[in-house]
Amino acid sequence: MTVLDTRALNRATLARQLLLDRADLLALDAVAHLGGLQAQEPQEPFIGLWSRLRAFDPTVLSTLLTERHVVRTHLMRRTVHLLVADDAVAWRPRHDAMLRQRVLGVYRSELDGVDLDDLAAAARAVVADGEPRSMPDIGRALVDRWPSPGPRVLGEMAVALLPMTQLPPRGVWRAKAGARYVLLSAWLDREIAPPTAAGADPVGQQLVRRYLAAFGPAATADLRAWCGLAGLPAAVTAMRDELVTFRDERGRKLIDLPDAPRPDPDTPAPVRFLPAFDNAILGYDDRTRIIDDAHRLLSVAGERVVLVDGRVAATWSVESGTVTVDPLRGLSRAERAAVTEQGQALASFLSDDDSDRVRVGSSPR
Repeated sequence: MTVLDTRALNRATLARQLLLDRADLLALDAVAHLGGLQAQEPQEPFIGLWSRLRAFDPTVLSTLLTERHVVRTHLMRRTVHLLVADDAVAWRPRHDAMLRQRVLGVYRSELDGVDLDDLAAAARAVVADGEPRSMPDIGRALVDRWPSPGPRVLGEMAVALLPMTQLPPRGVWRAKAGARYVLLSAWLDREIAPPTAAGADPVGQQLVRRYLAAFGPAATADLRAWCGLAGLPAAVTAMRDELVTFRDERGRKLIDLPDAPRPDPDTPAPVRFLPAFDNAILGYDDRTRIIDDAHRLLSVAGERVVLVDGRVAATWSVESGTVTVDPLRGLSRAERAAVTEQGQALASFLSDDDSDRVRVGSSPR
């Protein structure tokens, strides 16, 4: 079985994540290709798409949200993702059990004695009028029946139990707004299909294909880390005749789509600025293809990072129109120049061309 080293996996990831070459894709098609963008920080998907698309207009993504072609919803890993509407409708039922269990894992003692099916029915009755509500608002409407957990816990559980979406203006370019929820079916004016009967998992197989197209080659543990679902090995087994296999340097079995890009490991990789919680990093169990283990927790903490030669080499922030880069390793003169150039472009994007100021800090000793 062919062994793919870390650099080969890195270049494959960059190509599929649209980070090796900026793509000539519409924003909607890019969101679909990537299987959604993690979006708990509402403005970060705009940076993610700016780094991936050759001609990205942030107002286009805002319009896609307000016109209901993309939605913000809790899905993979129970984090807020920006997804195309078709994917949200198709994938939400497959995530139902995981979403329920993840909230229950946090609030098991508070929800002791609460029948979750009863809670789901009561919450659905509350939100049936289509009025946008925050999580605490939903919880306050339920607290008379279940006083012990309190409105926060009840609201979180209700949003996990029911397919809900966050409404604009949250997630609109430059907008600041709290999270307000309505039923996904009401917002999109279509029903959410129930989960597939046991024994058949067409949605699981679709998730495998979509994941590999955007993240492969990868192990099943990486797939699980991306979506949070534990039951996809059966889908992988059912697809074995349409997949190819490799090994990584750690001996893990990797699966992939036969015709997906696997560039030459010597392919040059340009500097790219990634937003907080970018799935190019978080979408793997073994993230060493793109970030050193010593820096793994940076992405979990929400640090924005800079890729140099395809790997995380710095963090970045922006304040008063100035992009500040803090290297995590020594940068050559050519690398510093490339970071500065790309940082200037990012500063211009974030400031509507009002500033291209960049400060690259000293390399660590």
